[in-house]
Amino acid sequence: MSTPEMRPDASRIYRQYLSAVLLHSHASARACELGATDLYALNILQLAGAMTPGELGTRTGLTTGPTTRLIDRLERAGYVRRVPDPTDRRKVTVEPLGEPAGLDLAMAPARQKVGKILGGYTQDQLDVLFDYFTRATEAYQEAAEQLRDW
Repeated sequence: MSTPEMRPDASRIYRQYLSAVLLHSHASARACELGATDLYALNILQLAGAMTPGELGTRTGLTTGPTTRLIDRLERAGYVRRVPDPTDRRKVTVEPLGEPAGLDLAMAPARQKVGKILGGYTQDQLDVLFDYFTRATEAYQEAAEQLRDW
């Protein structure tokens, strides 16, 4: 079986796609009066659940000081709370409490547009797309972990 040839503009198209996703993420955060890293951290907490500040720092790429300030901002805004560890008073976990007001409203236009695009694909094509999303997520996470060791 031969390997399909990649189109010559594939890299440029993919980079444009990633840039558009990142730009939309920043715009959504601003619309909710949050910083992009704050919204990213909330997304991590909502997807993975409660975690220690150290785990959150690792997942956001922040060092200890900025992670503490991030959690302080999110706690003041009412999006997270620090929960003491019942067995070790030195430890806390950070747990999400809710989504930023207006996030669904800010995200709605993009969700509708992407939903319309996805609606034009067959079930087999959607299966391939979501297989790619799943596998690419793992690849990017592994690559990010490798970069931490640089």
